[in-house]
Amino acid sequence: MQKKPFWSGPKKPMGGGPNRGKNNRNQRGGKQQKEELAINDEIRAPEVRLVGDNVEEGIYPILKALKIAEQQELDLIEIAPMAQPPVCKIMDYQKYQFQQKKKLKEQKAKATKVVVKEIRFGPQTDEHDYNFKLKHAIGFLKEGAKVKSYVFFKGRSILFKEQGEVLLLRFANDLEDYAKVDQMPVLEGKRMTIMLSPKKQTAKKKDADKPNSAPAPEAGDAAAAETPQD
Repeated sequence: MQKKPFWSGPKKPMGGGPNRGKNNRNQRGGKQQKEELAINDEIRAPEVRLVGDNVEEGIYPILKALKIAEQQELDLIEIAPMAQPPVCKIMDYQKYQFQQKKKLKEQKAKATKVVVKEIRFGPQTDEHDYNFKLKHAIGFLKEGAKVKSYVFFKGRSILFKEQGEVLLLRFANDLEDYAKVDQMPVLEGKRMTIMLSPKKQTAKKKDADKPNSAPAPEAGDAAAAETPQD
């Protein structure tokens, strides 16, 4: 059988435009980052809206926009590809990436992370074990974590489910200064669960339980108190 000859024609050009091979920075290790924005000669729109520092904002043909970016030794970044025409910004691409990562990091830091701590009881938990776990729950709630407490019924202990419910309700009542009930006791399979969220701690009134002290006597009153009476 005759073998097919190798193709000896011209190879496909690797990109084009005035910035070819200069600022193609969103290719790392030969793999293009799909989530990153198009830059420079990767932008396919015939015209773009330019924004950014040191540039007169407006609509430019793509070749002119690339030329302006090249003159400033910066990158043309397509920041809004779905706009008509696409919006591009002239700036250093690495600096742009750094700013975006910084914004994302700040957003994640602001997002509240919900931590759930689990506390397990048996249907016949003794008083010592109960108080030990109650102390741990108070610590978790003070740290801002939610508490998911449950009674696990093993084998025939499911007959004591009412006793388990009483235990969980007592647990929630003992934590009323630190937590609010998100979910009342619910039986799911072999578990009866209650969910508690931490309360916002109000400022403690240190002198609330102290008796009101009498006002200090004035100088004249003190002198009269010290004078013996006949």
